[in-house]
Amino acid sequence: MTQSAERAPAPAPPADPDVVVTPDGPYLVSRRLPVRRRHHVTSEQGDPLTWSTATDLVPPDGERYALCRCGGSSHKPFCDGTHRNNGFDGTEATPTSSYAERSTAYPGTGVTVHDDRSICQHAAFCGNRVTNVWKMTHDSDDPVVRAQMMAMIEHCPSGALTYRVDGEDADGEPDLAPAVNVVADGPLWVTGSAVVQRSDGGTAEPRPRVTLCRCGASGNKPFCDGTHAKVGFADS
Repeated sequence: MTQSAERAPAPAPPADPDVVVTPDGPYLVSRRLPVRRRHHVTSEQGDPLTWSTATDLVPPDGERYALCRCGGSSHKPFCDGTHRNNGFDGTEATPTSSYAERSTAYPGTGVTVHDDRSICQHAAFCGNRVTNVWKMTHDSDDPVVRAQMMAMIEHCPSGALTYRVDGEDADGEPDLAPAVNVVADGPLWVTGSAVVQRSDGGTAEPRPRVTLCRCGASGNKPFCDGTHAKVGFADS
């Protein structure tokens, strides 16, 4: 394994963040980002295949809408104030280092895969009953395998996995519109390079896709680390 190559600096964020992480409270989201539900479409054997068509939700009126991040709201995904009574500790623990600094590189033929396990939300698009992305790098001299591997990575909601084609200056990223996608029994999948402001006023590294914790139990707040599956988080 080798460490990830240096990446180009991220563009400066706009003055107004899209998502504001409030101290021990909800996410305040700009109405620029529509909120909608999504779920995995799986095969007969349970392998994730793709994402469902989005179902739009209607947020409460206001300049911004509040999304629950304590996991206790009775009106999920929207906040109902439960965080004030359930002892929610929203202290942020995510490192301020960049994806380039944290990720590990897996070179293949014509492409390099990068992986940052700390932000993986375990959506499972990276593998199936036959193989997985990491094994596929060794067989990426076959263009069919390489194309399948790249497609699997593009379905990763958190961006824990990315790829860069040899000779390109940027990672290959799916063209995703700005939105907050509420993943069934999982995190908030934020797309479109939305700007996330931490509760300390700093700005998280802008990335085309990230997943934010909404079960309240992630050890990598405000980002998801897959803990929702361990604690049995459910929308209902």
